[in-house]
Amino acid sequence: MDIRKYSGWAIIMIILCLCCGMGYSDNIQEENPNMVYSQALYNGLHFRCIGPHRGGRVTAVAGHAANPAVFYMGSTGGGVWKTTDYGRVWRNASDGFFRVGSIGAIDVADSDPEVIYVGTGSAAIRSNVSTGRGIYKSYDGARAWTFLGLREAGQIGSIVIHPTDPDTVYCAAVGHAFGPNPERGVFRTKDGGKTWEKVLFVSDKTGAIDLSLNPKNPSEVYAAMWRGERKPWTIISGSRDGGIFKTEDGGDSWDKLTEGLPQGLVGKISLSVSPPKPRRVYALIEAADDKGGVYRSDDAGSTWQYINPQKSLLYRPFYYTYIDADPKDPDTVYINNEGFYKSINGGKSFHRLRTPHGDNHGMWINPDNPDIFIQSNDGGANVTLDGGKTWSTQYNQPTAELYHVIVDNRFPYWVYGEQQDNSTIRIPSIPPFGGRPISPVQFWETVAGCETGPIAVHPDNPDIVYGGCKGRFSRYNHATGQEKQYWVYPYFNYGHAAREMPFRFQRTSPIEISPHDPKVIYHTSQVVHKTIDEGVHWKIISPDLTAAEPDKQGYSGEPITRDITGEEIYSSIYAFRESLLEEGVLWAGSNDGVLHISRDGGAIWKKITPGELPPGGRVQTIEPSPHKPGTAYIAVYRYMLDDWKPYIFRTDDYGDSWTLLTDGSNGIPADYPTRVIREDPDRAGLLYAGTEFGLFISFDNGKHWQSLQLDLPVTPITDIKVHRKDLVLSTMGRSFWILDDITPLHQLDEKTAASEAILFMPRETLRMRWSGFGSGPDVPEYPPKGVLIYYYLAKKPQKEVVIKIMDERGNGVRSFSSRSRGEGSRISTQTGMHCFVWDLSYPGPDYPDSGSRRGRGPLVVPGNYMVKLLIGNWSQIQTFHVKIDPRVAEDGVTQKDLEEQLALNLEIRETINKITWALERIRTERKKIIQSGAQTGLKKESLIRQLTAVEEKLIQVKEGKVGAQLKPMLFRQLTYLYGMTTQADQRPGNDAYLRLKDIKKQLEGYLSGLKQIL
Repeated sequence: MDIRKYSGWAIIMIILCLCCGMGYSDNIQEENPNMVYSQALYNGLHFRCIGPHRGGRVTAVAGHAANPAVFYMGSTGGGVWKTTDYGRVWRNASDGFFRVGSIGAIDVADSDPEVIYVGTGSAAIRSNVSTGRGIYKSYDGARAWTFLGLREAGQIGSIVIHPTDPDTVYCAAVGHAFGPNPERGVFRTKDGGKTWEKVLFVSDKTGAIDLSLNPKNPSEVYAAMWRGERKPWTIISGSRDGGIFKTEDGGDSWDKLTEGLPQGLVGKISLSVSPPKPRRVYALIEAADDKGGVYRSDDAGSTWQYINPQKSLLYRPFYYTYIDADPKDPDTVYINNEGFYKSINGGKSFHRLRTPHGDNHGMWINPDNPDIFIQSNDGGANVTLDGGKTWSTQYNQPTAELYHVIVDNRFPYWVYGEQQDNSTIRIPSIPPFGGRPISPVQFWETVAGCETGPIAVHPDNPDIVYGGCKGRFSRYNHATGQEKQYWVYPYFNYGHAAREMPFRFQRTSPIEISPHDPKVIYHTSQVVHKTIDEGVHWKIISPDLTAAEPDKQGYSGEPITRDITGEEIYSSIYAFRESLLEEGVLWAGSNDGVLHISRDGGAIWKKITPGELPPGGRVQTIEPSPHKPGTAYIAVYRYMLDDWKPYIFRTDDYGDSWTLLTDGSNGIPADYPTRVIREDPDRAGLLYAGTEFGLFISFDNGKHWQSLQLDLPVTPITDIKVHRKDLVLSTMGRSFWILDDITPLHQLDEKTAASEAILFMPRETLRMRWSGFGSGPDVPEYPPKGVLIYYYLAKKPQKEVVIKIMDERGNGVRSFSSRSRGEGSRISTQTGMHCFVWDLSYPGPDYPDSGSRRGRGPLVVPGNYMVKLLIGNWSQIQTFHVKIDPRVAEDGVTQKDLEEQLALNLEIRETINKITWALERIRTERKKIIQSGAQTGLKKESLIRQLTAVEEKLIQVKEGKVGAQLKPMLFRQLTYLYGMTTQADQRPGNDAYLRLKDIKKQLEGYLSGLKQIL
């Protein structure tokens, strides 16, 4: 069965008529100069999400009163999701339409539940925030989307739709999160988003964060203006330009409200008009001089009262600060902050409600039934039907924000990462055992370290995992379940200026196990730390390897609220690797743009920062080449300095010189910041690059880049590993993904690309048995079991396409055709690349009354096989190897055992076929006898009775449940035996041979009797 998705060609390679018998003649020139090979040559490859299905941060939610079970959520890296059953199942609604994964605001038109507006770019501007790229609209309940512009609005904090006119919409644009820009403030459209006008603008640094509209007088709109900006070393929240503005004419003119409100420095603000009492307006305000808290106006904003200074309502205001008035009761109001709070006395006092996860961001309340609402937090989105007493689960949302991907060396391999606002986690790449699992959650395990990691797995013992958490190094042993703590220097960094810290560990300070000696482990702050006893003792082996600019080592958080949690530690080593080919060659890169190398194990360090690299950027990834000493690649991003250019460099001389591989015109767009670069260990110069908006590949060592997005959703790619010819990814908002079997990419060359048809050589395949969870948006996707046979067609052939499987002697095993639905799956003849999966089985038994459908055949034994692709007179053959599951071999099962099992199963299969053929003969002859007029009635009846008597010995013909109600006859006894001998990889027991012997003896007797009758 062709399980891969394919799309039409965007670009088509030059096609040459090299193969006979297919009749191709079209020669079409490649249009994209950066595309070395047409994407049609590899568009049959498929990414699969393995989870975790454990929600990540959500800051935008919405619903509609007319459809109380329907809700929308906007992930900060995973796009828009929709549920139609109160949060039991979430399905992505934006893939294929949105060009970014970060969502800032969602609103559904009160007057038409099919009309939805979405603003991209979450306004909760953490250090890992991803930017927005404008506004989208759906006319059909999120089935399709249209881009509406405002591409440079950056982070969008709020969208409000006119209650009776879905074409009139207001948008609050914070602007760029990392620098000034003019496209910020309040925007309005009156034509459904075709055009936008900026109706409220304060400055190129102060944007709009929130909007609230009077539902009874839609011309009355309140806007909160805020300067929110991040730098790599600090958070800026507040200015003298911010505050609350109001319009009474639909946005044509605005007045700043001041009476009773804090003056001077004002930070982030959230607003909410009370729908049942719209002259009442609530405001949650960050302000200087202890003036922050809850304010309320009961005269439509003319005057305000400071009614609640409770500090816990404004923890980390740049990140939270959300207030929502109840749609029915004017005295009920909610606040989302680190905790989730509710007031029933007009904001004078609040009590805390439990939510499934902390760090709360927003809510949407059903206006007809306020007990029904959706609430969002750093763990995802959750729905309540009883006012917050109980909630829907967050374990059905594959929106985890992951900083890295790590793989171990066990079989099957497990995938590790650090999930933001949760824990470290490891999950299997495929089910780790053959039995039927209960839930994918049972596989999840926390390991060493915390939400930001990093993680390193012992190469020889995957039970041992090393983790970090801002300098807190630990060793976890899965066998004991204990995590030993060996902190480099136990200094509590929170609350301190960077200059006060003895070691500047940041959130994801690298941990690297030497590829030459697993006893050697490196950990980095502004210096490199080394241990040879798993952290019991640490040695510093470098000077400060950062720029360490003094003006960037102060307290984070200005000008109102400090926020020092380890994210803002600037001048720290952010990337570190040891050469795979030369022991003691160490590469280090800092998050303030400096690169160093040591070629003697850390005794001497040399600064090797590329001259073309502007200062201050984050060296996110260093990739020493697995093929050539002295060659390394680096990926740097500077978007936190509002520089959106991609920066990937290569050196071939240990950093003495560098070549920029991303000039903005050679495939990776000029505004796609680069996070990670990897070189394929099996093909030199084959590079993979993860950017803020997707995945790219280079076949020529970085000269040209082309998309490898395929069916991967648009989301920031944070890390890549090439492991056992799989491509394994972590993302900032869509969990882990695996591209199984990248060997077709290894096989692409000029000759192959010019072919009219290609049969790619399959990779070595393991003979495995396991069960999954079925399909669905809340379970991991596992690969098909069997050989992935990739083939490519430059043009739709008019002749039959056949795939034949043969053993190494050329004996046929299976055959599949594009024209027949007989045995096996049908072959696709569409243009492009396809993946056909052979499940490693022989043809199965013929069952009675099954038509062309056959039962599952026995599995082939490990060994060498051939696959042949035939199109008319043209053909191509590739060889491949099937290998025994190493766990089965370790259990003592041998090749001879499997050969004996196959021989027995084929013998049982043929015996089943004999029964099926006999039954078909009986029924055919009986029908002939009934229809024949040549014989007398008595003879007819006698022959029919004799045939039926044999039939009843072979198979149960009465209606009822065989076994429980009716005695199983010979056919069922044989399939019972077949099921026993095909369940596991094993040497058959003697009982199986004895039982088969007895069945065959009985069968021969019945067949002999049948022969006499006929």
